[in-house]
Amino acid sequence: ETEQRPKYRTLAGAVLAEKPEHMTHLKGNVLVFKDHPRIAFRGMIDALEAEILLTQQASAAYPRLVSELEEVLSFVRNFIRCDVLDEPLKDIRLCGYDAGQLREYSHYPDKYLGQPHFLPSHTDGAALLAVNKLRTLVRQTELAAYAAFQDADGAVTRGDIILGLNRLSSLMWIIMCKLKGGQYERN
Repeated sequence: ETEQRPKYRTLAGAVLAEKPEHMTHLKGNVLVFKDHPRIAFRGMIDALEAEILLTQQASAAYPRLVSELEEVLSFVRNFIRCDVLDEPLKDIRLCGYDAGQLREYSHYPDKYLGQPHFLPSHTDGAALLAVNKLRTLVRQTELAAYAAFQDADGAVTRGDIILGLNRLSSLMWIIMCKLKGGQYERN
């Protein structure tokens, strides 16, 4: 009889020869339960990627917006890499805006974009409504990141990821304001 060598370990220190179906990889050979906050965060990233693709489809009449959303998709896909490999999120620059500009422009869209804050309406068009839905999913993903990256005292361990998601939400509002103000050329 050959003895099986442990292949996996858990955060609690257990060693396992087989991966149970109710567990998944956190990093390397480290397994966690599938409801672990970091796995929930990764699931939200998956949902966010899917919503970006649907938003691109809904925005097909606006080629520049579709291109900007492709940049957003690359940015979002990088979050998993940063999480798994413990890499920092590089400088936040999205669609020509740096982190400070994203915050400033989203807070004062009338000043920078010529479009005051507004409440979306069913009459705003498919692209704007799709971006609005995407914005809400970015916010939900930000909350999942906070749950995933806080220590026992509630301090944030990955402020870079949380900041990246916050600025991504700002970009979604900027895009909505630009759509509302007619700043995207249609096909």
